[in-house]
Amino acid sequence: MKIDRSWIQAHIPHQGNMCLLHAAERWDSAEIVCSAVSHLAPDNPLRNALGLPITAGIEYAAQAMAVHGALLAPPNQTPDIGYLTSVRNVLWTTARLDDAAAPLRIQATRVSGNEISLLYDFSIHCEDRLLLSGRAGVMIKPPTPLTTP
Repeated sequence: MKIDRSWIQAHIPHQGNMCLLHAAERWDSAEIVCSAVSHLAPDNPLRNALGLPITAGIEYAAQAMAVHGALLAPPNQTPDIGYLTSVRNVLWTTARLDDAAAPLRIQATRVSGNEISLLYDFSIHCEDRLLLSGRAGVMIKPPTPLTTP
């Protein structure tokens, strides 16, 4: 079952133009594949005077990880907020994302994790061309303790 942009916006903190993903195409407990066309939008909030730098792809990958967490959260429970804590082994084959004329395919694979932290490998492709890859660490925000009056 494909998840559309409206579902994504309802389940991750990124709203409006900052929600970069178009859809979640497929997922399981370890991996998610999303698509995006926002790299071509002139009002993309990550764009600068030269266009959309390849480093913006890290945010696309982080949003795919957030969607993955939301899809795996128990029903009727708001997923915990995650914070990107590190990015390693980043490789790219182009300087800009907006040079890719077709939709982007963003893949994130959970390498390890627990209730506190997660580790994902990620990649971004346009058609069969690899544009960006790397590994990201995510720290999960601990739940806020309930206080009693």
